[in-house]
Amino acid sequence: MNNLIKIKDVSSKYDITARTLRYYEDMGLLSSTRSDDYTYRMYDENAVRRLEQILILRKLNISIKDIQRVFNTSGSDVVLEVLGKKVQSIDDEVALLHELKEIVLDFIREIEQVNFADNSDIKLLYNKAKEIETQLISVDYIGKPSNVNRLIEITEKLDKKIPDIMVVRIPEFKAVTCGNQPWGEMFKEGGYMYQLWQYCHLYKSVIFDCFDFLLSKNDKAEWICAVKDGVTNADVSPFKLFDFPGGLYAMAVSIDEDNESIQKVEDKVRRWIESTNFELDKGRNVMFNMPYLYEDGRDIAYKDIEKGLGYKQMQRYFPIKLKEGI
Repeated sequence: MNNLIKIKDVSSKYDITARTLRYYEDMGLLSSTRSDDYTYRMYDENAVRRLEQILILRKLNISIKDIQRVFNTSGSDVVLEVLGKKVQSIDDEVALLHELKEIVLDFIREIEQVNFADNSDIKLLYNKAKEIETQLISVDYIGKPSNVNRLIEITEKLDKKIPDIMVVRIPEFKAVTCGNQPWGEMFKEGGYMYQLWQYCHLYKSVIFDCFDFLLSKNDKAEWICAVKDGVTNADVSPFKLFDFPGGLYAMAVSIDEDNESIQKVEDKVRRWIESTNFELDKGRNVMFNMPYLYEDGRDIAYKDIEKGLGYKQMQRYFPIKLKEGI
């Protein structure tokens, strides 16, 4: 036991959540041990060294799928292949950025030569070109149409890591809640996530085979799970039931445990909302869940999705409502 490190100490030292550590274990990248006299996960020196390798590769934006390949193969061939592909990906993106820069400069040069007083359509082009958005394709542009098409193609390629957004309506449902709790209390061993999972047999799916949502509330969170008809407070004691109102949400998919992916998706969704007839409904909370979730051997078939993607999906829901006057 003296040579083993507690999960909370590993989490603190490397500034990662216990949930991330468990995720790495689920993906076969990391292993932990437990003893009869201590119920929490412990890590030996080899596991800590492996974790450091994982964190370095993740800093290089190497996918979980490729990290699995690196660790499952002896020798350096695979890691050299993975890093080589990463370098090529960076080179491709740099080349696209240079090309995008030249297109933008070309727009600027053409616009500078235009007499805006003579053509209101060109004024409109100028306003749109400042934002360099895909609306350019609908403008009667006097310059090079091929540039407009190439601009859209490049920006789409550069944006390939950020999924599209869809609007969904989540129906009303009765749910059990753990109440507002500190984030750290959710995922620790024996925390609220584990306590709520004890009532799994009482839950029903709401959307994408999901029955649960985690609502973000500043420095706290609330975990709710939809329950079947007829479930009472006595059935879920000491937790409580309440009526979730549902509503419209802008939904996009990010990569679970990938903070860069999550931040990009959140930024894109917020920008997208501003460009529509919707607005963020500040009276409700942003929430997220895992689609097609499996736990403790349930729904093994859904592991095919994760194997195909190389990561777990996370759905993020932003509450929206129509703007006033629409």
